[in-house]
Amino acid sequence: MSNIKTYIEENKERMLDELFGLIRIPSISSQAEHKPDMVRTAEYIRDAILKAGADRAEVIPSAGNPVVFGEKIVDAAAPTVLIYGHYDVMPVDPIQLWTSNPFEPEIRDGRIWARGADDDKGQMFTQLKAFEYLVKTGQLQTNVKFMIEGEEEIGSPSLEEWCKQHKELVAADVILISDTSMIGENTATLTQSLRGLAYMEVEVTGASQDLHSGIFGGAVANPINVLAKMIASCIDDNGHIAIPGFYDDVMEVSAEERAMIARAPFDLEAYKKNLDIDDVQGEAGFSTSERTGIRPSLDVNGIWGGYTDEGSKTVTPSKAFAKISMRLVPNQDHQKIAELFKKHFEAVAPKSVRVKVKAHHGGAPYVSPSDHPGYRAASKACVDVFGEQPIPLRSGGSIPIVAVFEKVLGIKSILMGYGHESDRVHSPNESFSLNRFFKGIETNTRFYAHYNQEMKK
Repeated sequence: MSNIKTYIEENKERMLDELFGLIRIPSISSQAEHKPDMVRTAEYIRDAILKAGADRAEVIPSAGNPVVFGEKIVDAAAPTVLIYGHYDVMPVDPIQLWTSNPFEPEIRDGRIWARGADDDKGQMFTQLKAFEYLVKTGQLQTNVKFMIEGEEEIGSPSLEEWCKQHKELVAADVILISDTSMIGENTATLTQSLRGLAYMEVEVTGASQDLHSGIFGGAVANPINVLAKMIASCIDDNGHIAIPGFYDDVMEVSAEERAMIARAPFDLEAYKKNLDIDDVQGEAGFSTSERTGIRPSLDVNGIWGGYTDEGSKTVTPSKAFAKISMRLVPNQDHQKIAELFKKHFEAVAPKSVRVKVKAHHGGAPYVSPSDHPGYRAASKACVDVFGEQPIPLRSGGSIPIVAVFEKVLGIKSILMGYGHESDRVHSPNESFSLNRFFKGIETNTRFYAHYNQEMKK
């Protein structure tokens, strides 16, 4: 394993060129016009897996975007690691806020700047390049499979059924995922839990058409005004979600575990400075780390209606819309939460408007077991590279399909990611530091030897 640093140094330009070729394909899963790009991206990854040394790799259709499967079987009796990642990315809007073309990666200030640089093309590539090194140097002693999908950013709607249909194909002992974050640039971190998700869209309708705001203003309901008030009713002044029944199933965290969370390094002033905010905000009685790790949340992801183009147009709009996501914690069921949200929104709507509530997608929370051989192997790999035990992190993010993997495939997932809050994933000017990209490759490489030893115990 000592030669991995040399291998990275000798091949880093090629590795980056190959990653950049992947990033240049605008694989935005939420926009129908990019459907051909999803196929092109899947084919690119298939070819990259084969080039890295897999025995086989193919693009397999799903009900939505295709899934890339690949494998290298070194010994039928050896343990098998399944690498999960996703090749789809978020939309780039608002495009005017990008410093450079989001699909033409650039290296500046020690970072790769592009959509997907971190989430998840860059992180997924750390797994592929670790696999490449082990194959080409004859050190791979563990079977490796790849399952790279193209719908994670829209909730992986097709992957559960795909997994049911291909359960034997993807059978493994553990799933290894690099799609999470580190606490600091050089602070080893293993994500122990993910929040679940319930994603909703609401439509509020007033009059049958836009109205003159002078003639009708003050006499007819303005759907935007009403929608704003309805959204405000969802959270009280203490940052507590006010939807009846919302907290019924929330798993309360013990004082001992809260004390462990408090020991993790966190610089509040640096956090605020990085985000260019004067203060944080959230549920009263909880720290910033607790608010994103062990408590649920509700956020408006988009709101629109009326006239928003240049100049003025004095109308009372006919309709207003919003997209709202709720992040959930262990024991909360996303379908139940979606129904509670719908009932609340319909209950608080005045008779002057009509309301439609649609559930888009969701997923269950997930907790990664720290006593699993894969977790122990990941911990040892982090010590090898970072020189310290990794910090266990309760992540505020969601990977909805992870809980499905356990339910459908019966396989635990280990979350060993290399992102950071400074990477601005899902936002303009997404980036990924070269330091973490190359350290990710090195850490992933060391995981396999430790995992093989752990499985022999």
